[in-house]
Amino acid sequence: MKALYIGRFQPFHNGHLLVVQSLSTKYDEIIIGIGSSQDRGTAENPFSEEERVQMVTRSLDAAGIHNYRVVPIPDIHDPPRWVAHVRAIVPDFDVTIANNPFTRSLFMEKGYPVEGTPSFERSRFSGKEIRRRIRHDAPWDDLVPVAVREIIQDVDGVQRVKNSARGTKKH
Repeated sequence: MKALYIGRFQPFHNGHLLVVQSLSTKYDEIIIGIGSSQDRGTAENPFSEEERVQMVTRSLDAAGIHNYRVVPIPDIHDPPRWVAHVRAIVPDFDVTIANNPFTRSLFMEKGYPVEGTPSFERSRFSGKEIRRRIRHDAPWDDLVPVAVREIIQDVDGVQRVKNSARGTKKH
């Protein structure tokens, strides 16, 4: 069976890694859909599609997880058509893995099986919390895999997150 796990991964963090680790033993393949893949350089989406793909692949490879593939999914800002849009990009999955209530409802309305994920310290392991910590110079690097920390450092991601919060786009 193939599972579709969709997230923005801004950034990919240890909670995401724990979810994928648990899915990797349950499913033959995990399709990791990078949602809003076209968005970058904003307060909510500071990292590019390419950077997020690298964050996911380098983290999973380092963890010894190989039964996955990454598929960028640009947003079309049209909820009634969004599932069909995803289906056209990722045509072969058996179940959608999602905790986001809106995503869950969209897939369930179209008749797709939807499963939630275990919550691994959701208050700490959230992209929003990590970006908040970066903006406020609070410790954040223990919340992401080493590969993600390295990518953020390599692309001057800390400054980018701070600039995007001020409305400055630098990239």
